Amino acid sequence: MTSIKRLNILMADDSSEHAWSAVELIRDLSLPPKTRVMVLRVFTPGQISAIPDFERSLEKTKQHLQYAGVKVETELILGSPAEKIIEVAKHKKSNLIVLGAKGLRATLGILLGGVAQQVVEYAHDPVLIVRAPYLGLKRILLVTDGSASSQYAAQYLGKFPMPEKVDVRVMHVIPPPQPLLTMEPHLGGWQTVYLPPPETDSTLEGKQEQKGQALLKRTCGLLQRHGISATPVLKQGDAATEIIDYVKANEINLIVAGSLGLSQLQSWWVGSVSRKLIHYSNCSVLMVRGPQKE
Repeated sequence: MTSIKRLNILMADDSSEHAWSAVELIRDLSLPPKTRVMVLRVFTPGQISAIPDFERSLEKTKQHLQYAGVKVETELILGSPAEKIIEVAKHKKSNLIVLGAKGLRATLGILLGGVAQQVVEYAHDPVLIVRAPYLGLKRILLVTDGSASSQYAAQYLGKFPMPEKVDVRVMHVIPPPQPLLTMEPHLGGWQTVYLPPPETDSTLEGKQEQKGQALLKRTCGLLQRHGISATPVLKQGDAATEIIDYVKANEINLIVAGSLGLSQLQSWWVGSVSRKLIHYSNCSVLMVRGPQKE
């Protein structure tokens, strides 16, 4: 398996169960020898009295990560959490940001905390959102729509230091059959009438399926060149719904996706699908954004 020669990880620590799950996930990776991990704790002015507790928490996290045989640094800084995470990641030239899905003060029922949401939206680096409880990395699902961002996500996964014997699957969702739209005149204007497509007209659907199968074949081939065997999965329907349902039914541990897909005029997959996966899937999500132009 071709792996990244050096992984420079920024991990945001807030002592939550999700952050601790992130520690466990990092330790399970087949990390390259020169990997560096920066454990960052950001505090606000109202938390100054808790600094000794934060320092002890950082040291505990550092000790557990050092068992993975990598160099670990810690930093405790004052400021806005999301802003500082992105700022430090850029300064340290990180190629992966890791943080828990939500912190200690998350509202019951909310699946994604505000800090994680902001980091995913604005960071230029791949962001790994980890959800507790962590059950290991046994099954990984790469979702693709053929966009440049999806392609970059596949390339990133190809070099990602996954544990051995991981079950990797690649999924593409084609749109549901579209109803035919007709216009009929009526008093004062035109009336819109939606008609279902004829049952015998499967030409368009057949072409979409062929394109989807071809895309899956190319993506699986890309992963194969990195020594990763992947199983193709083709679904039809609402993209986010199909992916989330598949994740639950197949006990997927990690979704890998591009952070922005093709435009709505070009593909069923759009940026909003990525957001839904982060918010509503019950597993960890690795969101990969393509190289940014200065």
